[in-house]
Amino acid sequence: MRHADIDTDAEPAVPSRRCRGARIVYRAARSRDAADQAEVFHHAVMQAAAGHYSLAEREAWAMALPRDANAWAARQALHTTLVADCEGRCVGFLELDILRGRIETLYVWPSLGRRGIGSTLLVHAERLLLEQGVTRVVIEASAILEDGLVHRGWQRLGDDWVERGGEQIYRQRLEKRLFAVET
Repeated sequence: MRHADIDTDAEPAVPSRRCRGARIVYRAARSRDAADQAEVFHHAVMQAAAGHYSLAEREAWAMALPRDANAWAARQALHTTLVADCEGRCVGFLELDILRGRIETLYVWPSLGRRGIGSTLLVHAERLLLEQGVTRVVIEASAILEDGLVHRGWQRLGDDWVERGGEQIYRQRLEKRLFAVET
């Protein structure tokens, strides 16, 4: 099959069917999650971002990170990676640079969006940061995440544009002050 014949909008049914009503477990990534991470990333960019970015922008964005388990396994060594696990499959993930207080990536399987998976990954990341003494976290968020993050207490710092495959992709720089809550 030629690349042009691949239907990038067709979403495999496995994650969404398996997760309807199933419990989501949040945990540290394992090497076996890498292939799922590649698929979550690809489908989140190509499908979930469709209302915010052109096809050319989404294709360039998706090509920035390989759709390859080995590449995503290597990223796990670079970043603290949290996953949302549904019946043994990674359906969402967040990559965190604790030393820099920075969220590198946050992606959720498109059909499972708007169910709190990304928000819960953020809560776990914030807890990890606070445990390490970090009191401020930053992210360059896509247009998909921007409003939701602001609603959850993040502050806009300004527009950011990143070049991917010759396309200029809009992002918003945001930060959030972190406070320990006594229980």
